[in-house]
Amino acid sequence: MKEINIQDIDGFLLGHSEDIKAGTGCTVLLSKEGGSAGVSVKGGAPGTRETDLLEPTEMIEKVHAIVLAGGSAFGLDASSGVMEYLEECNVGFDVGVGKVPIVCSAVLFDLLCGDSKVRPNKEMGYKAAKNAESYKKNINGNIGCGTGATIGKMLGPEYAMKGGFGSYAVEIGDLKVGAIVGVNCVGDVINPENGQIIGGAFNKEEKKFYNTQKFLFENYDKSIKAFKGNTTIGVVMSNAKFTKAENKRIASVSHNAFARTIKPAHTMFDGDTIFSISSGLIEADINLVAELSTYAMEKAVVNAINNAETAYGYISKKELSDN
Repeated sequence: MKEINIQDIDGFLLGHSEDIKAGTGCTVLLSKEGGSAGVSVKGGAPGTRETDLLEPTEMIEKVHAIVLAGGSAFGLDASSGVMEYLEECNVGFDVGVGKVPIVCSAVLFDLLCGDSKVRPNKEMGYKAAKNAESYKKNINGNIGCGTGATIGKMLGPEYAMKGGFGSYAVEIGDLKVGAIVGVNCVGDVINPENGQIIGGAFNKEEKKFYNTQKFLFENYDKSIKAFKGNTTIGVVMSNAKFTKAENKRIASVSHNAFARTIKPAHTMFDGDTIFSISSGLIEADINLVAELSTYAMEKAVVNAINNAETAYGYISKKELSDN
């Protein structure tokens, strides 16, 4: 098994667009030939679009794009720009009088950063989709849907740190599996290899982490009014051939990555959502791909935090390491 660029997974194009000053952005994964997809939502406060179509019982079999955006529910508007771009490319589900692009999306809350009145919109979605045609870099951190992401908000946003966008991909033989994620959790982010907190609720005066999970345990007899603007959203992808039902299972299993890297994960204050999409180019075992997807998502979450830059008043793991 070897690490590869997330851009090397056949059948997909990845693009970003962001407003750095306003502190928001979106990330688009294009599948212009159409990919089989599934979704698993385990957070208590999701913001999504077109996820019902991904149920195995529904008619639509192929998805043409998945959008991850900031802006809370306002950010769902970015999908309209992606639809416009794909329609111009003659991509979509043929309805006789034209083609309707199938674009699914999920959003995270980043209105604390920059200008809360600026959110991913149709224009930003269009730019991200167009950017996917030429984007070959592999940047993590303050980009796309991770531009305004923050983490560790259980005790309130004043103790939060900078989150971000993360990616990771691997190759075994002809099989390629990867993950992208916008990390914007209410909890702390953990390095699964040693169990250490790498980002989260931070005491700036004492320069140490509060340890959100420990805080919850110690305050078991109190009502915790956590900050409600959170959510970690992502996509796992492969060049394998799977049905919608199988992709739904892969998406569900991939949430194990959130459980291993975020504490607590899947709270009522998060809208944690993972899509799984496959381009159908090779045969592969579902259990292998599910495990590789989980592994890639773990790495992507850690990459998001390791590469985030201090911004909008939120300190990053990088700055802590430098000091």
